[in-house]
Amino acid sequence: MALSVKRSVRPPLAVWLLGGLLLTGCVGQPTTRTAGLYVFGTLVEVTLIGANEAAVQATLDRVDALFQAMHRDWHPWKPGRLTTLNGQLSSGAWSLVDPDLLGLIEVSSTVARASGHRFNPAIGRLVALWGFHGDELPVGEAPDASLIADLVSANPRMTDLEFRDGAVRSRNPALQLDFGGIAKGYALDLARQRLRSDEVSGALLNAGGDLCVLGRGPQGPWRVGIRDPFDKSSVRVVIALPQDLCAMTSGNYERYRQGEGIRWGHLLNPESGYPVTQVASVTVIHPDGAWADAAATALAVAGGQWRDVAAVMGLDRVMVVSEGGATEMTAGFRALLIEPR
Repeated sequence: MALSVKRSVRPPLAVWLLGGLLLTGCVGQPTTRTAGLYVFGTLVEVTLIGANEAAVQATLDRVDALFQAMHRDWHPWKPGRLTTLNGQLSSGAWSLVDPDLLGLIEVSSTVARASGHRFNPAIGRLVALWGFHGDELPVGEAPDASLIADLVSANPRMTDLEFRDGAVRSRNPALQLDFGGIAKGYALDLARQRLRSDEVSGALLNAGGDLCVLGRGPQGPWRVGIRDPFDKSSVRVVIALPQDLCAMTSGNYERYRQGEGIRWGHLLNPESGYPVTQVASVTVIHPDGAWADAAATALAVAGGQWRDVAAVMGLDRVMVVSEGGATEMTAGFRALLIEPR
């Protein structure tokens, strides 16, 4: 799918861009273009500020190719390199991994350890059991409690992986990788690296509400609104996002399983095997998109202990919205507010 230039639309999930974005350059001014594609199960919008229209379009094409390759190779249940690797890991054999996927595994392992394994991409079998390996929202009662208990007792973790000369193997046959909690952040990091090599002066990459910026916006700092998890038509807060930062949000309000009048969110606690219940959404702002993405999941799992986990992970810009509707934020996050609610 080629990226196509289009008018800016309101992103569907956690974050909206605020303020007008130029679609064409004025005389003596750099061109600003917004393009979009559907990848990672969501709309990805790319806004670039470049030297001229031809250069911007060439960069958009390269970012498109990068995203499409990652979507194909890292998909947790459709045929691709990740599903092939998961089949090999269950056998305990060594498997060669391409550099980008290996980098994602290594970064995920680092964040998992830092979070006390609250972020745990090794629980792919548990995710599948709950029915979240599918394009449609699962329906029906919760999975059998004994099956959940079996997967929890198997205790798959990223520390079960061994690495050697570009190859990986697992000591735990229950381990199955699912990078839904970090893939978008890592992909945005790789895209920003590509943009830097193309000498783009400014960019915003918005993957369904998870976003990273490069440089400044066309009219100063990028202004974004963090969506209210209880009202799709409203924002909870508006912030000025400084250059070269990412704002990543995890929440249970978009993907869930519903049955018998109960709705279970897709964020799973690896220790219990059941969905997170205390937290509606977590937004983390950090220079590293992958770290922010995974940390948002870890803090949601941490629940009432999120401040302790944030301190251990070196996070100073965090907002947490509880299931009861209360909003908490760190001083660093509060300092970015433009229009507090």
